[in-house]
Amino acid sequence: MELKNNNSTNVDVNGLTFELSENVSIQKIMFKNKFGVEVAGHLYLSKDLDTSKKYPAIVIGTPYGGVKEQGAGIYAQNMAQRGFVALAFDESYNGESKGEPRHISSPDLFVEDFSAAVDFIGTRDFVDREKIGAIGICGSGGFSITATQVDPRIKAVATASMYDISGMFREGFGKTLTDEQRAEMMVQMAKQRWVDFENGSPLVPEGFPRTPADSIPEGLDPVSSEFFEYYAMKRGFHINAGASFTATSGMSFMNFPLMNYIETISPRPILFIIGENAHSRYYSEDAYERAAEPKELYIVPNARHIDLYDGGDNNYIPFDKLEEFFKKYLK
Repeated sequence: MELKNNNSTNVDVNGLTFELSENVSIQKIMFKNKFGVEVAGHLYLSKDLDTSKKYPAIVIGTPYGGVKEQGAGIYAQNMAQRGFVALAFDESYNGESKGEPRHISSPDLFVEDFSAAVDFIGTRDFVDREKIGAIGICGSGGFSITATQVDPRIKAVATASMYDISGMFREGFGKTLTDEQRAEMMVQMAKQRWVDFENGSPLVPEGFPRTPADSIPEGLDPVSSEFFEYYAMKRGFHINAGASFTATSGMSFMNFPLMNYIETISPRPILFIIGENAHSRYYSEDAYERAAEPKELYIVPNARHIDLYDGGDNNYIPFDKLEEFFKKYLK
């Protein structure tokens, strides 16, 4: 298969949802988290990087249900071009990361993956381990903040279009879930565990189509339509990103609130980036109110939730702001 350039090591760059820049190199790496699961990542380096020197580094998580070949890779590539060593990774049990059964979603695992990424990147000879930051996109925004609460090696953290996945399961989108609805959800998930046990494998509900769709199906609600536009159409389609997890995954999130100790991150800084028109902006606004200084809420005019995944047609991702933030605080 013809590659888009010769700057890759063990990576089929045709599998990326974006064009690999001629100014960076990309390398597939594997590292273990504390549970022994092998996590897959793409390490991005500037072509001008001098491995005899030490550089600041950024670890970058994917949107909930996404993979490193999508938005996380776009962030990693751009941060590498700005002088950072950047690592985009797949969560355990998903993407190219190991772990069986597939498509498990668990807050403790996904939070741990951030610290495991710090383990890896902080042991590279060309990384200054006192200058490591994290970026979380969508669901990994909540995971990155939760990891930062207990991992002081993360000196600064930024989120983009953050989702609080625990809040989504326990409260419903827009905090609309009633106590009765929540109780019924827990009954159904508990019953599903018996079915999964008897079948010998967990149920994974059908996700987005496995080939790119040409149009958004009629009748989808606005939020589902937006995710369909990214995950199921040419814009962001990747075969490993079905955006579907085991049917009982929600049990863990209902019992594991994320970001409970966000104020303890201070005096390390947090940057929340949200789109002006994002359906998810209240997650970042709520977290911003709870966080202690230094903190910043940066609103991107006209952008929706998914526009901070890949920038959309208007280059919505504020990479200049991210560069300014991390260069200020990783010093």
